[in-house]
Amino acid sequence: MTDHENPIIEVELETMANGGSALARHDGRVVFIPYTIPGEVVEAQIVQDRGRVAFAKGVRMLEPSADRVFPACQHFGAGKCAGCQWQHMNATAQLLIKQDVLADQLERVGGFSDATVRPLIPSPQPWHYNDHMTFTVGDDGQLGFPDTEGGVLPIEVCEVLHPELLELYNLLDIETDGITSVKLMRGTDGDRMVILTAAEEEAPELELNLPASINLLLPDNEPMNLAGNTHIVYDIAGKRFRVTAGSDFRRNSAAVSNLVAEVLDALDGAKSVLDLYAGVGVFGAFIAEQADYVTLVESYPPAATDADENTDAFDHVDVIEGTVEDVLAAAESEYDAAVVDPPSSGMSTEAMDALVALKLQTIVYVSEDTATFARDAKRLRGHGYDLDSVQPLDFAPQTYYTEIVGKFTRR
Repeated sequence: MTDHENPIIEVELETMANGGSALARHDGRVVFIPYTIPGEVVEAQIVQDRGRVAFAKGVRMLEPSADRVFPACQHFGAGKCAGCQWQHMNATAQLLIKQDVLADQLERVGGFSDATVRPLIPSPQPWHYNDHMTFTVGDDGQLGFPDTEGGVLPIEVCEVLHPELLELYNLLDIETDGITSVKLMRGTDGDRMVILTAAEEEAPELELNLPASINLLLPDNEPMNLAGNTHIVYDIAGKRFRVTAGSDFRRNSAAVSNLVAEVLDALDGAKSVLDLYAGVGVFGAFIAEQADYVTLVESYPPAATDADENTDAFDHVDVIEGTVEDVLAAAESEYDAAVVDPPSSGMSTEAMDALVALKLQTIVYVSEDTATFARDAKRLRGHGYDLDSVQPLDFAPQTYYTEIVGKFTRR
C-alpha cells in the first residue's frame, strides 16, 4: 500500500484499551495505536482499516506524556519482540492504567457500572521476575520470542527474564529439528530445567550437555525425562512445591504469596472448599491450614500427582484427577466455597452451570485475563451471585497482563 492509501493522521490518545494499545478517535472511528500513552498527541499512519475500527502505527510524537520513559530493552518496540507492551511507561502509570482497564472491561463486557476495583498490588520485582519462559523455534531453526510481525525474533537480552535463565538460553546449542519450542525454568532453590516440546510422537535424537535438568514433552503433553530431575521446586511463603515438567505454575513466583493471601482473605474462613483447576496445589495447601475439608480438582495427570505430593501433610485434603466439568457433574453440595483458577479462556458453559448448581455461598475467581473475567463475572451474576470485591495484582510489569481475584457471594 502507498502512503496515499495510508494517510498520516494527528490524534490525541484518550484511554488504554485491553490488549496494550492506546485508543484515539478520528473521523468517527476508533483507532488503536501501540506504544503510546493516554493524553499523548501523535502523528500516526493507518496500517489496517476495518471501517469503524482502525489500527495505526506511531510516526511522530507531538506531545509526549510525563509518564513516558526510555525502554530498558533493545528488543522493545514496533517490529521487535511482542513480549512486552509497556516498557515506555513508568511503573506508577502502568499500575493505574491496569486498574482503569479492568474497571472498563467490567463495565463494557460485564455490565458492572458500579464495581469497585481496588488499586493493584505491585509485583515484588519490576524486572527480571520471570522464573520460566518459553522460546519458539523459528522457520530457520533459531530460538527466540514471537515478534510483532508474526515471526520469531532471536534475542540477546530480556529484561523481564531471570538472569540465570538468560545465561542458560545463551548456553543452548541444540539441533531444533523435531522441536517446536524450548521452555526454560528456574526453581527458587536455583535449580534449572530445560523442557523441549517434540513435534512428533517419537522423540528426536538429542545431544545436550547443560547445567540443568532436561525433559521432553511429547505431543500429548506427556513428559519424558532425559537428564536430571523430572521437576523443579518453588518455595512459596515457607511451603515447598514440586512442579513436574508440563505442569503449570505462574512465572512470577515471587508474587505468588501475595496472590495466595488475597485468595485466603476472600474465602473468609470457609471450612469446606473446592479448589478447581488446582494445578500443583498451591492454593489448596494454604487453604488446608484454615479449612476442615478441601477437594482439589486437576485434569493434567502430572500436576495432579504434584498436588498429591504438595498436600501430603494434610489428611483432610483430597485430590481428584479429572476435568472440572466431569467432577462437578457428579459432585454433591457439601461445600461452602470454591476457588476457581481457570485458563485464560475462562470457564466453559458446562463447568459454570455445574458450579452454580452446587449453590455455594462464596466463589473466589482467579484470572489472568480481564475480558474473560468480566464475561464470567456477568455469567455468575446471572446465576445469582454478587461481585463483592475485585483485587488486581501485577504479576507481569512492562506488559498489559493483570492477575485478578474476584469474590462472589450468593444472593
